[in-house]
Amino acid sequence: MIDKQAMESRIESLPLPKKIRSAMLAELLEMELTEEEFEDVIRLTLKRYNESRIPPYEAAGVVTAQSIGEPGTQMTMRTFHYAGVAEINVTLGLPRIIELLDARKNPSTPSMTIYLKEEYANDRERSSDVAWNIESTYLHHVGDITTNISDMEITVNLDEKALEMRKMRPEEVAMAIEEEIGLPVELLDHRLRTAPEEVSYRGLLQLAKKIRNVKLKGVDEIKRVVIRRENDEYIFYTEGSALSKVLQIEGVDPTRTRTNNILEMAEVLGIEAARQSIIDEIMGTLREQGLDVDIRHIMLVADIMTCDGEVKQIGRHGISGEKASVLARAAFEITVNNLLESSVRGEVDELDGVTENVIVGQPVKLGTGSVKLIAKSEMGGMNHG
Repeated sequence: MIDKQAMESRIESLPLPKKIRSAMLAELLEMELTEEEFEDVIRLTLKRYNESRIPPYEAAGVVTAQSIGEPGTQMTMRTFHYAGVAEINVTLGLPRIIELLDARKNPSTPSMTIYLKEEYANDRERSSDVAWNIESTYLHHVGDITTNISDMEITVNLDEKALEMRKMRPEEVAMAIEEEIGLPVELLDHRLRTAPEEVSYRGLLQLAKKIRNVKLKGVDEIKRVVIRRENDEYIFYTEGSALSKVLQIEGVDPTRTRTNNILEMAEVLGIEAARQSIIDEIMGTLREQGLDVDIRHIMLVADIMTCDGEVKQIGRHGISGEKASVLARAAFEITVNNLLESSVRGEVDELDGVTENVIVGQPVKLGTGSVKLIAKSEMGGMNHG
């Protein structure tokens, strides 16, 4: 059997990325290998790694665009429900891909997948308590509001079961209403009464409207929480997103909880989390549609969107609008404006990219176009071919 220390030093010396070396080490240390078997693993790993590397002067961007664009034409323009969760709508298909590549500040259907810590994840009652602390609860969820015009007062009949389910007491509800409206609230058993300062029909209706929307508990942005049991643990799917607030709630596992809002991921967890989120969201959308795209194409898109430390859209306000080439920018959108502005600034196009070389009708400096051949003539001079 090969010595563990020898294995570590051999793996560390391999010309492989650090992440691959770490993964190899973690896997192989658990196995009992002979020297021959160990060398076979290394040989095979190096072979697979070299096969997966991109050749020099490969048009990576064009290949990626084709590889995502072609399956993208098969996509449907529809929104779906989570499987088995009819309450929550999520944008999928082409609209979702466009939303991601445009780095929209507010997704059309913001949603979160919330995981719980171990002691909460397997306990139905404790997980339900966490869910009620997340889902926003308003007064109209726990009581019937009646406007009494003859007595010029508002009565709220609280639902005992609804209060018990949300782990709330009538006193807490009364206090929340008082704080919100700034008027005294009378509590008799499960009935609340209050009246406007000025006796007027209009003031009474306005007060009733205000009372109806008094928030009692939960996170404002989370409109609904659906609990599902998956892989022996309870997982929450939400309608609405507020990552920073949810992570502070007791019982929530901050290492696995995520949102489908990429900019929120970047703001709360950093640019690397946003990059991974872009990859996961695009791959998930494509897979849901039954399309198979190599993850490396999606990784290139995510890299280019996040390489400057902020999430940029692939559009004229982001990546495409920041290209060094005047012709490439003009070919994408707002042609006249781009050409006029570049003329005023006296910009020079080096013709290094694909688009600009296609426009001027000369070979692109990629692949075979990246090499200049020089041949000797019979006269002894040099001919450039």
